[in-house]
Amino acid sequence: MGAPSITAFFDEATNSVSYLVADLATGSAAIIDPVLDFDAASGKVATRSADRVLATAAEQGLQVEWVLETHVHADHLSAAALIRDRTGAKVGIGQGIADVQAVFGPMLGANDLSDGDFDKMFADGETIPLGELAIEVIATPGHTPACVSYRVEDAVFVGDTMFMPDYGTARTDFPGGNAGQLYRSIQRILSMPRETRLFMCHDYKAPGREQFAWETTVGEQLDRNVHIGGGKAEDAFVEMREGRDATLNVPKLLYPAIQVNIRGGRLPPAEADGSRFLRIPVSEA
Repeated sequence: MGAPSITAFFDEATNSVSYLVADLATGSAAIIDPVLDFDAASGKVATRSADRVLATAAEQGLQVEWVLETHVHADHLSAAALIRDRTGAKVGIGQGIADVQAVFGPMLGANDLSDGDFDKMFADGETIPLGELAIEVIATPGHTPACVSYRVEDAVFVGDTMFMPDYGTARTDFPGGNAGQLYRSIQRILSMPRETRLFMCHDYKAPGREQFAWETTVGEQLDRNVHIGGGKAEDAFVEMREGRDATLNVPKLLYPAIQVNIRGGRLPPAEADGSRFLRIPVSEA
């Protein structure tokens, strides 16, 4: 099998990275973690980010067969449903989505959740055919229960497990998150050969770095990751991660993102007049 073609698309508004992964020999392609543009102040959605990915696929003569989510994102809205509507692609996510839906569905009034929102909920170790390539599903929970990584040949799309070595690892304070579990998930990835390429879901430019970046290697993470590198033990990591999480603010798009993304990128149902509304829980400080 040949190496996959990988094209990255960075959305600076949400610091998110989407990927177009293709088998050029057959023209089969998958899109990982696509972004639906959303302006919280106006409530308007746009398709600029998804349009860029689809335009690139069209230019390369690719057929998009899958939209693959690494998890239910809390920092951007997913364009999975939009891309499925336009291309006929299937939408997949890890089996832990059921746990996330069980928590946030009642909280956000999402009583319209449907098995059809996701075409496939992957178990650990499943394989997704992509032309002559095969995508391995690796369960990597810890940030959320639904987190998976996708391995294609020497490339792994790690979702929200690790960031670039100078920025560390993902938070674990969302419902169902667990710092010890994240540590063990990261170790699964870091047990791969040192030259394995790792593709991040986000980048925030650590202090002192001027350029955004989203590709690194297992070896670089083992040697230099500021949270997990140098052979850090699980107990020390958990103490660090939980202490850091206690200082973090809630993501700006948490509730808009979650209620769209647990629906597979589908907006909430329209009211009788055609209007759609997102719910924001309100509580006293």
